[in-house]
Amino acid sequence: MSAYEVVHLDELERLPVDDEGLLWRPLRRRIGLEAFGSNAWTAAKAGDRVVEEHKEEDGHEELYFVASGRATFTLGDEEIDAPPGTVIFAPPGTQRAATAAEPDTTVVVFGAKPGVPHKVSEWEDTFAAYAYLKLGDEEQGRKAIASALERDTWRSHYHAACFESLTGNPDQALEHLLRAVELDAKAREWAQDDRDLDSIRDRPEFPA
Repeated sequence: MSAYEVVHLDELERLPVDDEGLLWRPLRRRIGLEAFGSNAWTAAKAGDRVVEEHKEEDGHEELYFVASGRATFTLGDEEIDAPPGTVIFAPPGTQRAATAAEPDTTVVVFGAKPGVPHKVSEWEDTFAAYAYLKLGDEEQGRKAIASALERDTWRSHYHAACFESLTGNPDQALEHLLRAVELDAKAREWAQDDRDLDSIRDRPEFPA
C-alpha cells in the first residue's frame, strides 16, 4: 500500500446537498483522514451559497481556502471578497457564510477543535446517503446509512428512518424512528414536521 495519497479536487465526487445546487465534495472521506475535518463545497452558479450560514460555539476552528471561482464571505457584519487563493480563518463564535460570486466556485474547509482528539463528523454518512439517493444510487446510500448506524446514536437512527421512509420501507422506517426517540426525545420533535417521514405518519405507532 502507498504511504501517501494524491488527489485532485476534480477527482472528488460531486454530491448534491439540497435543491439549490450546493455540491459536497467529500475530501476527508476520499483520503481517509482522521486528524481533522476537511471537505470541499462547490456552487455551480453565481449567487448560490457555497458555505452555509452558521456559527461554531464549542471552540471548533475553521479555515477556508477558495480553490476556484470567487466567493463573497460574510463574517459577522463584514463582507469580504475572496478570489482564488484566498485563505480565511473564522474564529469560534464568528457568524459566517459565503456565496459564489462566479460560477463553479469551490471552497475547501479544514476544521478541528484545539486540544481535542478529532472525531469524524456523524453528518458525513447521512449526507452521503441522501446524496446517493438523489443520484439514484440506493445501494451506495444504504452503505452510508449502515456506516452511520454503527454509532447507534439517535441521529443515525433518525436519518435511517427517513431513508427507509423515502425508499418505501415503512416497517424499517418506524423501527428506526422509535429507536431514535428511545435514545433522545428530540427525535420526536424533529419527526413532527419532517416530510421525509410522511409515508409512516399515519401509522398508529408514530410518535406524536
